[in-house]
Amino acid sequence: MLRHIHPLLGPDLLHALRSLGHGDELVIADANFPAHSLGPRVVRLDGVDAVAVADAILRHLPLDTFVDHAAFRMAVVGDPDAVPPITDLFADAIRRHAGDFAIQPLERHAFYERARSAQLIVATGETRLYGNLVLTVGIIE
Repeated sequence: MLRHIHPLLGPDLLHALRSLGHGDELVIADANFPAHSLGPRVVRLDGVDAVAVADAILRHLPLDTFVDHAAFRMAVVGDPDAVPPITDLFADAIRRHAGDFAIQPLERHAFYERARSAQLIVATGETRLYGNLVLTVGIIE
């Protein structure tokens, strides 16, 4: 038993998160995301929404302050200036737990390419569209 660990972070996800290092990236993916076909390790959290997963992970995971951007979302196809409502919820979780990091949009295929090079994909049951987030791991200070 461990104390102060968010209950959504089970043994497989805790091991995967603890295996990450500075500069590694993880993807929090919605239910439509092709998590298993991209290549990185996948931990499934079916039935859990992506915002709750982001909130749980960000309680323990620092974001990278040595890069220009440490958080990315998928841009809306056909309307790259649109900001999906879930983005604000992700931003709130980031602000609460990691600090003032803007979430940068990435075109859909660029997002998939970035996800291919991530070290971990957390596949959620999120049904809100564009519920995908890439986070860059920082250091413990």
